[in-house]
Amino acid sequence: MSGGQLHRAGQQGRLLPSVFGLPGSGEKAPLQPEQATVKRGEPYKVNCTSSCPHPQIIGLETTLNKVELQKHAQWTEFLVLNVSQDTVMYCHFTCSGKQMSNTISVRVFHPPEQVLLELQPAWVTVGRPFTIVCSVPAVAPLEKLTLTLLHGKKPLHTQTFGSGKDDPQEATATHNATAHKEDGHHNFSCRAELDLRSLGGDVIRRVSEAQALQVYGEGEPPPDRGKSKP
Repeated sequence: MSGGQLHRAGQQGRLLPSVFGLPGSGEKAPLQPEQATVKRGEPYKVNCTSSCPHPQIIGLETTLNKVELQKHAQWTEFLVLNVSQDTVMYCHFTCSGKQMSNTISVRVFHPPEQVLLELQPAWVTVGRPFTIVCSVPAVAPLEKLTLTLLHGKKPLHTQTFGSGKDDPQEATATHNATAHKEDGHHNFSCRAELDLRSLGGDVIRRVSEAQALQVYGEGEPPPDRGKSKP
């Protein structure tokens, strides 16, 4: 039995399933869509491999610019340049006059490089409300993002998002709470998770800098916020 394989290499790389066929009869196993992810604007390596002993042609079809890196008897490695949008590529080869191909669907992503947390206000009286705001200035795909607001290690609120534009977007999670004296014992933080596993990628996590809530009792004077003394 002869057949072909499509492998992915490089950043966020993962071995992709194989496609096998029978060149003599033209039969082959049903093709299953392949999926992978690449950071927006970065190059992407594809290794098109054939288990056919003497393939006549091994190639990669794509609308993006590509260069051939290495070529051997049964495989060819390509570098697809500047992957800035979602795309579909076709790895193909010809064996005993029969052409076979495999499809890879590439989804671009923008990781949550910044995760910002703000407490409004940062000083609060016991029993009074305050707000926790977490924001990610740019991220994609939005529907794969989860924001979790934490008090110490305890999750307070989890926010998911619907489908958004292909371009990076801002994401925000807000949680209203009532101040307790013990709230000042642990810091607040926000964890962003971009889960790309269903697209052939990994989970990308980033956590904000921790913020402390200053809580004072009823009747206590608010802390000096830097006002100049007379």
